Amino acid sequence: MAPPKGSSQPTSSQAKKQQSISSFFTPKPSATPKTTAAPKPPTVSPSSPANESRNDALTASSDEEDVVIPQKIPSRRKRIPDEEDDEDLSPVPKKPRQIVSDGNKANGRNGIMADESTGHRNSLGQASAAGVNAAKRPEASARTSKYIFSSSPVQDENEDEDTLEDRKRKEKLHERFVKRLGRPDSIAEIKRRNNFISEETEERAQGPEGEDDEGEEEEVPPKPTKGKKGAAAKKNGSKLTPMEKQYLEIKNKHLDAIIVMEVGYKFKFFGEDARIASKELGIVCIPGKFRYDEHPSEAHINRFASASFPVHRLQVHVKRLVKANHKVGVVRQIETAALKAAGDNRNAPFVRKLTNLYTKGTYVDDVETLEGPDTAAGAAAPTTGYLLCLTESNAKGWGTDEKVQVGIIAVQPATGDIIYDDFEDGFMRSEIETRLLHIAPCEFLIVGDLSKATDKLIQHLAASKTNVFGDRARVERVDKPKTMAAQSYSHITNFYAGKVKQGVDADSDSKRAVLDQSHQLSEHVTICLSAMITHMSEYGLEHVFDLTKYFQPFSARSHMLLNGNTLSSLEIYQNQTDHTEKGSLFWTMDRTRTRFGRRLLRNWVGRPLLDKTRLEQRIEAVEELKDGENTIRVDKLKHLFRNIKVDLEKVLIRIYYKKCTRSELLGALQILQRIANEYAHVDTPDKAGFSSSVINDAIASLPKISDDIVSFLEKINPQAAKEDDKYSFFREEHETEDVMERKMGIAAVEHELNEHRAVAASKIKKGKVDYVTVSGIEYLIEVKNNEIKNVPASWAKISGTKAVSRFHTPEVVKMVRERDQHKEALAAACDAAFLSLLDEIAAKYQTLRDCVHALATLDALLSLAALASQPGYVKPSFTSEIELDIVGGRHPMVEQLLLDSYVPNPLSLRNDGTRALLITGPNMGGKSSYVRSGALIAIMGQIGSYVPAESAKLGMLDAVFTRMGAFDNMLKGESTFMVELSETADILKSATKRSLVILDELGRGTSTFDGVAIAEAVLDYVVRDIQALTLFITHYQNMSRIEERFAGELKNVHVKFEESREGGKEIVFLYEVGDGVAHRSYGLNVARLAKVPEGVLEVAAVKSRELEARMGAEKVGNMSRIVQGFMQSGGEESLERLVKGIEQL
Repeated sequence: MAPPKGSSQPTSSQAKKQQSISSFFTPKPSATPKTTAAPKPPTVSPSSPANESRNDALTASSDEEDVVIPQKIPSRRKRIPDEEDDEDLSPVPKKPRQIVSDGNKANGRNGIMADESTGHRNSLGQASAAGVNAAKRPEASARTSKYIFSSSPVQDENEDEDTLEDRKRKEKLHERFVKRLGRPDSIAEIKRRNNFISEETEERAQGPEGEDDEGEEEEVPPKPTKGKKGAAAKKNGSKLTPMEKQYLEIKNKHLDAIIVMEVGYKFKFFGEDARIASKELGIVCIPGKFRYDEHPSEAHINRFASASFPVHRLQVHVKRLVKANHKVGVVRQIETAALKAAGDNRNAPFVRKLTNLYTKGTYVDDVETLEGPDTAAGAAAPTTGYLLCLTESNAKGWGTDEKVQVGIIAVQPATGDIIYDDFEDGFMRSEIETRLLHIAPCEFLIVGDLSKATDKLIQHLAASKTNVFGDRARVERVDKPKTMAAQSYSHITNFYAGKVKQGVDADSDSKRAVLDQSHQLSEHVTICLSAMITHMSEYGLEHVFDLTKYFQPFSARSHMLLNGNTLSSLEIYQNQTDHTEKGSLFWTMDRTRTRFGRRLLRNWVGRPLLDKTRLEQRIEAVEELKDGENTIRVDKLKHLFRNIKVDLEKVLIRIYYKKCTRSELLGALQILQRIANEYAHVDTPDKAGFSSSVINDAIASLPKISDDIVSFLEKINPQAAKEDDKYSFFREEHETEDVMERKMGIAAVEHELNEHRAVAASKIKKGKVDYVTVSGIEYLIEVKNNEIKNVPASWAKISGTKAVSRFHTPEVVKMVRERDQHKEALAAACDAAFLSLLDEIAAKYQTLRDCVHALATLDALLSLAALASQPGYVKPSFTSEIELDIVGGRHPMVEQLLLDSYVPNPLSLRNDGTRALLITGPNMGGKSSYVRSGALIAIMGQIGSYVPAESAKLGMLDAVFTRMGAFDNMLKGESTFMVELSETADILKSATKRSLVILDELGRGTSTFDGVAIAEAVLDYVVRDIQALTLFITHYQNMSRIEERFAGELKNVHVKFEESREGGKEIVFLYEVGDGVAHRSYGLNVARLAKVPEGVLEVAAVKSRELEARMGAEKVGNMSRIVQGFMQSGGEESLERLVKGIEQL
């Protein structure tokens, strides 16, 4: 046979060794390779340096052993087309040419055929000369044969003259080779593991199962194709399976989501999603393609990477992915095997659709966390998982982003609450910050571009872990076309107009009111509402906007304003140490027993009341519950909450979204029925038995749901609902016609199957037969193996043992298939009936929600009553005057965390009297704790709670503003002093007469003269112009003379201490507030407490004394000049200066 032709020239090393012969056998580049009879070749991947080194190692290892190289080359079984050269393909031998002797067991793994070691070189064409030369080598002796250069031998012309002896010898060696290496397909496995061959080419190479070598010899390989459309291109362009096409089609529409697809009894991830899921869930990722496009870097891989988990673990894993801040899409099979088999598309893949899309804020399928309140000590402050949509534009008349007009809308899918607002904000974006800290969204939807200041603020808050989940908030962005306002108006009108048309008469009136309300929204809020409806439609939650009874404006001035700084400084929701709930005001006040009660109390804490009448009604309710703590009526109320283990508010919204399970529905309805029955006799608020109208109204709304709940429970079979049995969920008299029809169909088929037993028995000549079920396969007929001759050939054998065989008759197969189709149809009918029931319940959503809200109110009031029962708490009195008069006030959080008793202090401020206190004292003396305790008592009083004091008379404050602490804001490029003054500027713009302003050490971030000047000017402005109640802490003792400017409106107070005899090296803090000024701050004492080295302290003490002496000398010098001037000129002006100088000294 002629040597094969290749397009490549021989290598230089080969040419040097066998120059004379290789020159005769080097083929021309244009020559076409010849093919010989051989099996279908497995495709080999392109060669690489790694492959070559591997092949060289194999060759070397085999060269070190005794190798017999016959002059005549035996017949080759297969040829392997090489893929390195795209234009020409040459056959490569498959059977071993060099056999490793058995002697060296250490190199057993290298006992591989020579062509296996050379089959992956760059191309056969490049090695053709060497191959030919190998065949023409002179015969070598046993001593020198192992030093002969080993190369891929070419086929000899006398291939077919193999002797029978040679064949037997090779077969024995091959058996030893297989025994040494493993299974016959081990080499293929090694190649596939290293991506040398694909599964498709491997199957072609192996041929049909059981095919022997002779059969392989007769196979003819496919004709190689020239150019890049050859074997390599064919492999790289591997066809996608129909399921992979389905997956890619869905994935391309949702590239930002992790897609999990139902495949049989598992859910699977593919590509990059598999890698992410493997990392987050701790499941195995099977290697493969990670990209979803045909990228050259993955051209050698012919399948996607994948990871999977069982179907029943779906919610567990989805929840973990959602918690890790991922967007997750669930793709389900929407047809079953039985219905598919009976349908027209039986040969097509299962139809799959994206049925659910989840993010942190939209995950309302959370069944597990519906149980009981979260009592984890380290849990983050429990906000409510709001989604917030925000848009902004430059305010009118402003070309820069100095002032912006902002619109927001926040939706809480788990409860149906909606908050909206439209406002103007200044340079510091304090208004936006206040709203974001109150709402604490877990997701942001940004419409259009934002100014740099707003964008930085959102990025900062999104990363600050202030939301309910205690981690980063998701931020998504959508475009804002110029015509967005008009489009949004049209979109909202169509959305609500459609709802009005669909609604029944009772509903349509409220829907029309909603439509009118939506038309009154501002342009920015309309844009946000439209964007949010579109966004929520992706998750199937757009129905939350039907519930517009809970459409509340944020800035309704029925509440005290607590801005972002105040929430942080006063630790309203989370402490400033580790940002957890423990140590916050909400943690101190929370004694609730239900999740929905906890959410309502949190709302109350963040929004203290301004309406004096409502406030007095709430605190009277708390007082009545506290005073009647051990009475039957209060115990009955407490007993209501003992068995509520379910978050009813969330269950109701899940019913509204049609995502509720059967057992969950039954549990919620039974709890609501029990609650309604407790107060079934209460027709009107007067019969509730309390004097407080708040409690009576709440109790009176509980029995209103009784009739509806009973009518729903009448339809349900409780046992089936507990077991989540969809087929028996409804009691028989309440089943739909469709369900009954399907059940009758199943019963009819089962009857026919029973009748068929007699027919089957007669065929196998027995009196009777019984059906058996084995491994889940039903309606099997067992026949003893010694009677099997009576079984007709049409019966299909399913399984068997040594004693019996089990069969399905053709009639049984047909009837079982028919019964399965009925079962699938029954399942669909049962689901439809359940959804219909959920629709009925959703129609009563407002009534049920009002009942749950009443329960939440009672729970929150009982929590405040439990707090009021603590020792040292007193009921505050309220006045319309602007004043704070607190006797023996204490810090509510510090006294709970302190082991020692807290030292109480008085605080008295009046708008028409002393409206400002200038507080001085040593570091760590308790100044900040004193001012915080006053602010917290005022806030607690307006929440409707008892307060930690001996007595408290509180005026109705409209806001509390604080400027405390020192920190910079690198995200905004602002220094510490810049932040300090920006916050102060916001306070000066926002504060009113009814505000409480707390300024802590203002002016310390710059030089002493500038700091004192700014602090004095600000204090003067707040007290004289704004006339707000003010608490001003400072270490500038010379500011104390400002008191003289005001006629009793400003008063100096200080925190008391006792100085030791050792020159002030040690002082004792008394934590009491008294009149007057503290003339020293004792900073060195704090340095000593902070363990500053003693040498540093000694130097500091010397410097401090020097500075004090110098300042004293300067003051005396100034005094002497004043006296001299007075002696010379006299006059009243000089006398005044003299008196002031003496006072200062």
